[in-house]
Amino acid sequence: MHRFSGLDIISLVGLVLGLSAILLGQFLEGGHINSLLQFTAFLIVIGGTLGAVMLQSSLRVFLDGLAMLRWVFMPPRVASQETLAMLLDWSHKARRGGLLALEPFIEQQTDLFQRRGLQMLVDGAEPEVLRETLEVDVSAYERHHLDAARVWMAAGGYAPTIGILGAVLGLIHVMENLSDPSKLGSGIAVAFVATIYGVGSANLVFLPIAGKLRYWVGRQVADKELYIQGVVAIANGENPRIIEAKLQGYLT
Repeated sequence: MHRFSGLDIISLVGLVLGLSAILLGQFLEGGHINSLLQFTAFLIVIGGTLGAVMLQSSLRVFLDGLAMLRWVFMPPRVASQETLAMLLDWSHKARRGGLLALEPFIEQQTDLFQRRGLQMLVDGAEPEVLRETLEVDVSAYERHHLDAARVWMAAGGYAPTIGILGAVLGLIHVMENLSDPSKLGSGIAVAFVATIYGVGSANLVFLPIAGKLRYWVGRQVADKELYIQGVVAIANGENPRIIEAKLQGYLT
């Protein structure tokens, strides 16, 4: 279960700024904002992109990719400084009372990854076994969450092409009604607006979302790696000051 650190203002401002700049530019050029509102073009681009992404993804990865969308505006809490302080406290207690002195802290861990690592540490697991076991967990976590983030990257790849497809469909409609000028305008509008929807959604929404999700996955993986280095150092009986110096690099 992820804890969240609060609203990510820069994501919200970035989205509003990007959309506002386009709409304002359209207005300053003398165009009407209503001309950009074409339900048919929206249906083609968004529906087609959604279908392509679903075809490419497994159900679990697709649903997790949708669930991770909230990370863009409410990012998961990454408390590396708190993790470091906790590890240093454990190292001092283990140095004075042995690894069994850490047993009372096991029940306090709400993070299953940290709880598992501490349990293995108290149980006297060999440092390399401890490292290898936790690294397998981190690798699986990173792989799954990056796959989920690629749902949005895939959408950013498909949307422009689906937008071109929508433009072609609009032009076909125009060609079929050359003898009826009253129908030409709507066909041309769908053609151009579909392209705008495809390119705009990819570069203003889908690809930035994918990049932000990959960033937060990387932050969480780094926090887990800090934890692994810390518990392995405690298992090796290293001096708390050396452990602190070793782990400080993760905070930068």
